[in-house]
Formats: sequence, structure tokens, C-alpha cells
Amino acid sequence: MTTTIILVRHGENDWVKKKRLAGWIPGVHLNENGRKQAQAAANRLADLTIHAVYSSPVTRCMETAVYIAETHQLPVIPLEDIGEVRYGKWEGKKIKKLAKKKAWGAVQFFPSRFQFPEGESLHQVQYRAVRALETLAAAHPKQTIVIVSHADLIKLILAHYLGVHMDLFQRIVISPASVSVLALFPNGGVRVLRLNDDGPLRLPAPEEDKKVTDEAPPKEKDGVDTST
Repeated sequence: MTTTIILVRHGENDWVKKKRLAGWIPGVHLNENGRKQAQAAANRLADLTIHAVYSSPVTRCMETAVYIAETHQLPVIPLEDIGEVRYGKWEGKKIKKLAKKKAWGAVQFFPSRFQFPEGESLHQVQYRAVRALETLAAAHPKQTIVIVSHADLIKLILAHYLGVHMDLFQRIVISPASVSVLALFPNGGVRVLRLNDDGPLRLPAPEEDKKVTDEAPPKEKDGVDTST
């Protein structure tokens, strides 16, 4: 009765270069590299037996999901509960400006107590996402399903099932079009089978590794994942 859940992050989009929080803004499409990443993810999953493909309704996720679903001749099922964090007033804003706000420190160091202005708290996001996964697991016993979503949402899901406190969830890295795999058992058991798997192992360059170790954490770990 085990359900295998494959979590796929959407491919790259141009808002990464703009350094803005895309959130739920419509029309943020995959760029050329993002389409290549989505195709590569679909190719890597092509030999598996996939029973259903679910996606965040956000454009960049739906576009990524289509590559996977078409390989298995399946429809893409949009599901709002696995959609992006609702950033409220922060949605669409430049990261550089947001980083000057006092609240940015809370996002970095105490995300478990933070709520985006007129948006969601990260507790709310984690709750709705985990609830969605548990519902899907009950609906797909003995099956393998794909969920295409966003970096922070996938991190929050993995943190929950790994037993990692939310204040540490940004230590988990989820790259564009990467695959993470969960096995959920009917008796309540769980196994994290893969995490941030996007192909051949790539180690940090020596100078990058030294900077992370001796000076400061990598940029992606500082609060909200700016790669939207």
C-alpha cells in the first residue's frame, strides 16, 4: 500500500535574473534553459510507471509538468494546495529592497514565526502542502505519482518528513527541475529516498566551498529562496 511521491521543482525562469519574488504572478514562463531542464527531468522519469501528475497551478510549474505528463500520456492535474507561497505585499518585489526590511531577518533566522504581510505564514504553507500529500497518498495506494511545485514548498515538505525544525528548512537545497522522492506507508511510516537529485554529482568549486565554510552561508539559504 506504499505510495511513492516524486517531488519535482519547476525549471528556470527569467525572474531569477530579475531577482524578484514571482509568487503567483501569472505569465512567468520557463525560459529556454528551464525548458531544457524540464525535458531532462521528463527523460529521467520516462522509464518509471507514473500513475498521475499533479502540479501547482502557477504557469512555470504547469509548463514543467506538461513535459513529464506527455511522456506518460497523462493529464496534468492542477492542485492549489501545492501552489507557491502567497507572499502578499512582497509578491513581485525586488529581493534587494526586501532585504533592507527589518522583517527580512525574521525570514532568515526565525521563519517558523514569520508571516508575509497580507500573505501566508510558512506554517500555513507547510500545513496545506503536507495535508495535500497525505490526501494524495490515500488516493493512490501502491502507486507512484509526480508533484511539480516550488523550491520553498518542497523544502517545507521535506523538512516535515525528515523531522527538521522549520527554522532550519533553508538548509535544504532544491535546484530547478530537481527530483526528490518520498515513500509514504499506510502505517504512518515514511522514507526519504532521494533529495535534490538533478543528475550527475556536481561539487562546489574550491573557492565557492571555502567561501561557504569560512565566511557566510550560500545566498540561497538566506531566507526566502530567491530563485522562485
